[in-house]
Amino acid sequence: MGILRSLLDYTTLNRHLYHFSTDQIRRWQTRAVLGLVSEVRRESPFYQKLYSGFTIDSLDDFSRLPTIDKSVMMANFDQLNTAGLHLADVMDFAVRKELAQDYLGYFQDRYVIGLSSGTSGNKGIYVTPRELTKRLPGVFLARGGVRLSDLPLRILFILRVFSQGFDDINAPGIRLHYRSSMTEPSSIVEICNEMQANILMAPPSFLRQLTPFQNKLNAPIRRIVTYAEVLDPLEKERFAKAFRTEVVEIYQASEGQIASPCRHGSLHVNEDLVYLELLDAKGQPAPNEPGQRCDRMLVTNLVNHVQPLIRYEMNDIVELGEPCPCGSRFRVLGRVIGRNDDVLHLQTRSGGPRPVYPDLVSRWIITTDDRIREFTVEQDGPDHLTVTLDLGELDAEKPENMTHPDAADIRNRLKKRFSHELDNFGIDCQLTMHISPIPLPEGNRKRKRFINSFRPENRA
Repeated sequence: MGILRSLLDYTTLNRHLYHFSTDQIRRWQTRAVLGLVSEVRRESPFYQKLYSGFTIDSLDDFSRLPTIDKSVMMANFDQLNTAGLHLADVMDFAVRKELAQDYLGYFQDRYVIGLSSGTSGNKGIYVTPRELTKRLPGVFLARGGVRLSDLPLRILFILRVFSQGFDDINAPGIRLHYRSSMTEPSSIVEICNEMQANILMAPPSFLRQLTPFQNKLNAPIRRIVTYAEVLDPLEKERFAKAFRTEVVEIYQASEGQIASPCRHGSLHVNEDLVYLELLDAKGQPAPNEPGQRCDRMLVTNLVNHVQPLIRYEMNDIVELGEPCPCGSRFRVLGRVIGRNDDVLHLQTRSGGPRPVYPDLVSRWIITTDDRIREFTVEQDGPDHLTVTLDLGELDAEKPENMTHPDAADIRNRLKKRFSHELDNFGIDCQLTMHISPIPLPEGNRKRKRFINSFRPENRA
């Protein structure tokens, strides 16, 4: 029954992706959204109260409903979920699992519990019913960045923490082997060789650590799948060249599987799994045009009715891409740019602050020298940035200073690059640069490369 269910899910999701017309997508989303709203008005006391007085008969009606975010979701967890779950019980289960580093098992034998801190440090609890995670093999084959031609899949999966949901991907023909991103790259190579992995799944930051060891892999990797962090197009090319394989990206969040690669490698919004609203600065729908950058992004998870996340505001910035030659009518995300709180606001010569987006700054850094293994950028004043570079072996030679000639050369070239690029924006910026090892974040915290301890509204 499990194999048949997986094959049906795979077939259905592929039909949606490659054969749904724009009208079919709209009709599917309308039925899913209205059905979800109808259910939560019956089963969720939180949404009953939140939607009181609203008539919702169309997606236009839906677009006028109040939004929620992580803080609202957590503050109203007990009343929001439709399964009668209590935050204290679920949090206790999740924290005990985390402290014991025992990531397998279901809460009440029915739910997979995800504990997320994101980049903010504020815990989030995400509940997925077991009947959904048991269908993950078919979903993974259709939307996980792999192909049927890759079967049997021997996946080395690298992330900060594991969960029962990831383990549920395992099925006949799919074996997923987990290792923490705190594992030394040399050990990852040994594991990869031992299991003859043909699929490598890892965040871009770990791939940077692994790249110097790529020539020690003795089995060909058919595909690399990245997630959890923004994958810069230049780094995508660099990884593909280093590992001599195709590199694709999935856009997965605790709130849902937002976008997946098609057979051409383009990142398509999963229009049948989430309803994604991209808004401009005024809260109006952003034009559905290539190159259009959203100011706000709202996600409605169409498949998880136990913890319904409806018009849930995420802090990510995305940009729409060109139509894909695969023929799918699912929207293409040209770039996942980063988070709103990653945007720098630097003082211009004309007097006002100007936003400088993290994707630009990342590109300046990673294209300066291939030996830049990791970096952080902190804005701590209206016209001041502190940049820390992890140079790998160069750090090991001179961990306390920047006297190594190669390190000094990288520092000087990067300072010139920043000065030139910011000058084009009319910005004179003071730059302090450190060269130092940057450790991986502890526990289940995401790496935060951009730290903005200064905001324009805080200026005297």
